Amino acid sequence: MTRRTAALVLAFALLLGLIVASALLPVPYVRFAPGPVYNTIGSLDGTELISISGTTTHETSGNLDMTTVSESGGPYGNLTVADVLRTWRDPNVRMLPREQVFPEEVDRNQVQTENSVAFDESQSAAISASMRYLNKPLTSSVLVTDVSINSPANTLILPRDVITAIAGTSVHTHDEVAAVVRSKPVGTAIPFALKRDGKAMTVTVTSGPRPDDPKIPYVGIGTATNYQAPFPIVFGVKDVGGPSAGLMFTLGIVDKLTTGNLNGGKHVAGTGTISPEGKVGAIGGIAQKMAGARNAGAELFLAPDTNCNDVVDHIPDGLTVAKVSTLTDAVAATEAWVAGRPVPSCS
Repeated sequence: MTRRTAALVLAFALLLGLIVASALLPVPYVRFAPGPVYNTIGSLDGTELISISGTTTHETSGNLDMTTVSESGGPYGNLTVADVLRTWRDPNVRMLPREQVFPEEVDRNQVQTENSVAFDESQSAAISASMRYLNKPLTSSVLVTDVSINSPANTLILPRDVITAIAGTSVHTHDEVAAVVRSKPVGTAIPFALKRDGKAMTVTVTSGPRPDDPKIPYVGIGTATNYQAPFPIVFGVKDVGGPSAGLMFTLGIVDKLTTGNLNGGKHVAGTGTISPEGKVGAIGGIAQKMAGARNAGAELFLAPDTNCNDVVDHIPDGLTVAKVSTLTDAVAATEAWVAGRPVPSCS
């Protein structure tokens, strides 16, 4: 090998090394892709996604799929240049700058905890919305959704704890928690009766001055009202986060507690938050969710009407999309589609 040939080989090797190295460089993006779907009236690994006991239930068939988005990058681990280039032209994948998705520095555990709490809240709201729709009674308790760092309650109370009483006073709603805490002077040692992972316990939190108003007692917890049906409803899906499964969980409960098949035994999917009163709210990643639903075989997709701008121009071939704003709308749209009638659509 001549000296010139050796130099060319070395230069090529260096260039190749630089290309490979640059392809492995991390980039500050978050990738959103279609995630798995879960049939809310079906089972996963032998476990029902919605298990109802202590009352009469009815057989179901077909699918009422909740849809998900697969996220990577940011707190989930760095994406590389190669990752971005590999999926950049995929119409079902969306890339966003990390700071646009996570404006503050957060770690994976923090994001997973927040998403897990939101998922719990969506299940609670689904119970409330379905029981109200079916004219069945409800009870409620208080779920801890977050605990502020460096607050009096930090490490004593944890997200997902259920508060049953404060200072001997039973509490059942978010508003009652604030009322009891604020009825005591700043600096009061307040006992909280909790259920953590099903186990009863009591912790004592000494209130401090609220950062923005020192005259108001403060313990530093966020709470939400947690609803229960008059019979056990257990959700079997794990390792999924966020609030967007609320609508499909609600429809799954309604289908199991009413005669006939809401979906006509066909393949229906959807997304949307649900309020305790049955209002359907907007979600993110709807283009990816529609793609995931169609890939799984869905023919009808229920979408929040507030997401219509994101629905238009992203509907996969063969998928009918019905816009809904309430649980009643979702039931009516599904029944209309099963009967072969038009459904309300995004223009």
